[in-house]
Order: sequence, then structure tokens, then C-alpha cells
Amino acid sequence: MARSVLSALSELRETRLEKAQALKELGNGPYALRFELSHRTANLQADHADLAKGEERLLTVSVAGRVMTRRVMGKLAFFTLADETGTIQLYLEKATLDAAASNELASGTFGQLTTLVDAGDWIGVTGVLRRTDRGELSVKVQQWQILSKSLQPLPDKWHGLADVEKRYRQRYLDLIVSPQSRETFRRRALMVSAIRRWLDDRAFLEIETPVLQAEAGGAEARPFITHHNTLDLPLYLRIATELHLKRLVVGGFERVYELGRIFRNEGMSTRHNPEFTSVEVYQAYADYIDMMDLTEQLISSVCTQICGSTRITYQGIEIDLTPPWRRASMHELVQEATGLDFMDFADREVAASAMARAGLEVPSKADSVGRLLNEAFEQAVEVSLIQPTFVLDYPIEISPLARQHRSKPGLVERFELFIVGRETANAFSELIDPLDQRQRLEAQQARRQAGDLEAHGVDEDFLQALEVGMPPTGGLGIGIDRLVMLLTDSPSIRDVIAFPLLRPELKT
Repeated sequence: MARSVLSALSELRETRLEKAQALKELGNGPYALRFELSHRTANLQADHADLAKGEERLLTVSVAGRVMTRRVMGKLAFFTLADETGTIQLYLEKATLDAAASNELASGTFGQLTTLVDAGDWIGVTGVLRRTDRGELSVKVQQWQILSKSLQPLPDKWHGLADVEKRYRQRYLDLIVSPQSRETFRRRALMVSAIRRWLDDRAFLEIETPVLQAEAGGAEARPFITHHNTLDLPLYLRIATELHLKRLVVGGFERVYELGRIFRNEGMSTRHNPEFTSVEVYQAYADYIDMMDLTEQLISSVCTQICGSTRITYQGIEIDLTPPWRRASMHELVQEATGLDFMDFADREVAASAMARAGLEVPSKADSVGRLLNEAFEQAVEVSLIQPTFVLDYPIEISPLARQHRSKPGLVERFELFIVGRETANAFSELIDPLDQRQRLEAQQARRQAGDLEAHGVDEDFLQALEVGMPPTGGLGIGIDRLVMLLTDSPSIRDVIAFPLLRPELKT
């Protein structure tokens, strides 16, 4: 920040500190304990829309909020007051306020209000309603009280937060000046509540599982590593809630879920943040087809509650979330996009040659036909799945926790839901055979020892739980942040996480 700008901000702060001291000496703040509200601004705007221009309604109201703008015109002043629900104008008349102050009511004079209260300050006011000649519903203020003095100036409308990164670093300023940002986080909160209600109403129990784990599992992801000093024990932040929720199913809970934070020590992008939110759901006696039905019903219901319809617009594209959604296998989708039928390839080399001829990249780490199939899907298909699509039947090599397909060798009963080219949900018919699961985890452990930092380890306690016996189970995970992005028309995951992780700002 330029030195002249810093100097100007410092001078403004000093001026506001002087005003805070003056208010304190007057016995009016500058930091109040409480204020008794009678109304919110949105309620007043809605309930008194019939008030005619130039008329007053002798209803005493008390409102509080932040002063956003101020205009002083001789013996009249007009402030804009914002609370969480909206805004209302304050009609400030010198004669009225000075009369109240002379009667020793809990209020300051007109001059004190207009000289000591700045944009950004929190105030509480009491008065009657008035519709100005210009048609603006206003509170004609009779008493006022400073609630909190702002020592820093607000951004000049949106101009002060044109820097996108500053919006993320100083989210409080973003929320002050951007009603759209506040609406995004309001919708996020309502969506999370709606998901919980939907599951609770269907007899699912939310049971919390550990964030600190001795073995991070349930996903192919690189974990964050920490250390417990007292136990002298290395620990991981969880990369999924899956393995502990499955333990609960082993223990006899038939419908369980957890909605909470997940941590993965991976790259960052418009769709990835190292700390994010997911909901995982497990239902005994169900399979991945049941999970598809559940996913359609849950997401379409939540969308209707939050957006008013299952038809929404995302970044200018019409999206229809009305069930049923398309269901197609990974093999079918890759063949549609590339002409390659991976069912015909006898080994990796044949598949790799065919991919190269089709103009696709052939990564060396993709060491099997199944892994190459997944690479072809990610390169040629994924971004084209705009309308909701269930992609079914994944290769067994990339799905170590999913049950082998009942009729398709080499595949598992797994789906991922794609909307606007992004994975939004992932689900399995869960693998409940402890011997098969051990073999899969040991193969993952070998990959980890060979340098794959995202591969699973062998969780002996989880394998022991499976040996006690787990019923047939369907499992589902939904990325909350990506769903919020969709339902709020937000282009980046950082727009829907209140305080996303950022590199520390360099000091100048």
C-alpha cells in the first residue's frame, strides 16, 4: 500500500479516536453493552409499504445497525442504516433531536450526531415512521445511541474491494459492502440446515467421528500431519469420515451420517480448497442404486427449498435438477467422446497406444487399463457433463473401498455425480468382505511405499471391524462447497467459504 494512502488512513483513524473520546465524555458510548430492538429493517419496509409520501405513522420503533452513508443538509440530515436484513433511511431533524436532548432523554443533540457519528459506526435509534416526499421510508429519529465506533473507514462502495483476494482476506469488509456475498453465506447456512433436516426426517442419525486419526483413510488424498505431544504420537487430520462411519454400521446403526470439515494437503483451485465440507451418508441393506435415488431426492429437494425450483442458472447456463438424472457407465461415456472401447483392450500397452492415437495424454503413473480408462474420462468427458449425470461402474484399481460389480468383471459398483463439469457426489455399494478389503488396502500400501502419497495405508482396526461383520451398505459423499457454488451461482470455491486459506500477505 502506498505510503500516502497509509498516512491518510492513519490520520482518519486519529480523527475517529478523538470522536470516540468526545462521545465517551458526553456519556454516549462509544462502545455500548446492549440495545433493545423492536424491529428489523426488512420488516419495516414490508409492513409499511402502504405509507403515503409526506405522511408519518405514529408507531414508535427502535432499530439498530451500521451507518452506511450520511448526508447533512443544514438542519436536516439523512443517514442510511443497514442491519442484517436490509436498509432503512434515518430522517434526522435538528429541532426534534435538540428538544429530546434538552429534556434529558438518553440522546445527544443533532450537532453531536452529525459531527461525531461517521459512516461505519453502529448506532441504535428510536423514532416514528415517515415517508419522505421522495418516497423513502424513514425512521424520524427522536433518540439515538452510539453502539460501536468504527476506527477504520469503509470501502467506497465496491471500489475499495475490487481486488478479489482482498475480498477473501478481509471477508468482513466484503460482507459489509456486498449484499450478494451476504446472501451467498445465508443460503449456505440454510442449505446445510436443509440437508440435515432431510436426513433427520428419514431416520438418519448424525454421529461425529474423529478429526485426529492414527491412520487417515476413506479417500485417495494426501493428509495433513500433526503430533500429539502427551502421547508422543504422529496423527493425521481426517481426509474423509468414511471408515469411522462404517464402524458405526458394524456396531448396529443402520442409517448414519456426518456433515463436517475435511482436510486434504493438496493443490488449490477454483474448485479445491485444503479445508472443505462434505456430508457422508451410510444406509444398511442398500446399494449404489439406492444411493442414486437418495442423491436425486436430497439435492432436488434442497434446491427447491433454497432456490424455489429445480431449474436454476449457473454462470449463464440453464441447469435442470429435476429427477430422474442421466445414468451412464464410464465406458459408455468415454466411447461416446473418443470412439475408444476400453472393454476391447487386452492390456495396458494396447490401451495406451489407442489413447495416443486418439490424441490423449498417456501418464506413466496410469499402470493398468482401468487407470487409463479413468484418465481418458477425465481428459475427454468430465468437463462436458453439464447437466446432472451419474457416471457408473468405475475400474476396481481406483476404487479400493467399493464392492466388485455384481456382473461386470474388473469394475466396482460406484458412481460419481457430475454437474457443470464438476464432481459433486461419490458413492459405492460398500465393500464388506474383510479379506477382499485387506488385499485392496495392502495393494494401496504398496503404492504408497512406491511413492504415491495419496494412496491408502492399511487400517488394521477398520479391517478388524469388518471381520466382526458389516451388513450390505450403500455409502454416499456430497461436496457441500461445490453444491453451494452451484446453488448460489458462484464461480470459485473461495466465494462460498467464509474464510478460505490464503498465503500470508507480504508486509510492505
